[in-house]
Amino acid sequence: MHEDNPLESNQAEEAASAEKTPADVRLAAMNLLARREHSVRELRNKLKRRFPDHSMIDDQIARLTGQNLQSNLRFAECYARERIGRGYGPVRVREELRERGASALDVEAAMKELQVDWFAVASEVIVKKFGALAPSDIKERARRARFMQYRGFTAEHYQKLL
Repeated sequence: MHEDNPLESNQAEEAASAEKTPADVRLAAMNLLARREHSVRELRNKLKRRFPDHSMIDDQIARLTGQNLQSNLRFAECYARERIGRGYGPVRVREELRERGASALDVEAAMKELQVDWFAVASEVIVKKFGALAPSDIKERARRARFMQYRGFTAEHYQKLL
């Protein structure tokens, strides 16, 4: 029986990882973008874990952006739509978008494009979480207000609901 030499297999793996081409980086980026939209920052961070040549990553991301295969605005719209659908308010959605690398212009454009009725979203969230009954006392009212703040709604969105 022939046993594989662990030293040779490590050298083979290192050689394979060292021979990454721009096409490999592009393919990996396209695979990530096929699953969901990514901001440039997210895409760069994920590719940096797999590819050591950061300039090659930046070149390929710039190419994808130039071909409109990657768009921070499209990412911001998709992400905001998804988070709003899960019951999050404008404050939290904006902050999460900024954390993920969307610019202030992209965030505002996405939020304007979606034209969300925040009062309706807040109403759905509060009814889903607490039911249709009004809060029984001041402690319950405060608890509901904290929950809505955590979800990213401003006081004007939920005050009438409490």
